[in-house]
Amino acid sequence: MSIRQQPRRTARILSLLTLSQFRAKSEQLEDIEINDLILGAIRTLTVEIESTIETASDELNRSNDKLFKSDTRATDLGSAKTMLKDAITLTQKAINRLGSVIEIPEFVQLSRHHEVREYAVELIGTVDRRRIEIEAILNEVMVDWTLNRLTQIDANILRLAVAEMAFLNVDHKVAINEAIEVAKNYSDDDGFRFINGVLRKVSDKLTKMLRN
Repeated sequence: MSIRQQPRRTARILSLLTLSQFRAKSEQLEDIEINDLILGAIRTLTVEIESTIETASDELNRSNDKLFKSDTRATDLGSAKTMLKDAITLTQKAINRLGSVIEIPEFVQLSRHHEVREYAVELIGTVDRRRIEIEAILNEVMVDWTLNRLTQIDANILRLAVAEMAFLNVDHKVAINEAIEVAKNYSDDDGFRFINGVLRKVSDKLTKMLRN
């Protein structure tokens, strides 16, 4: 299915990347335009890219220092290689995020603008209004883990998916699958697997609540 047929997925991505920016302005959500959402998403990704590149640069410098020390030891060489590998991974992540920045305006352009904006505003507003309930549901199913220990991206993917399942009448399987697809692009392998497991527990919990 092409992005042209998926305004809700585009809305989910924009909501994910702008959720923290618009949370304090929930009373102004109806005034938000599609361009505000696009700009907010690009700003979020730009900040992440800058931070990732800075970290990669630090790792490269540390690796360089270890490699060119006059008394380089085998342990230093191993450590330097690890740092270099981490720097390459971070650089690749930054490049991927840059690709996401470029894609966002195209995604929106190929989608139905009105539907994208409408659903993004609904998602952001629902998470903002029902945040306490959403986080209570999540914290209850996350054994030995809490939301505040997750990255902001992973935590917000979970919040948005629970908002859809618990308050927006989205089919659980659809909400989970969409969250996983978004996580594949904006989280990492461990992240999207963790998200999948948590949301399946949420689905079970919500289903049991409906039956009782």
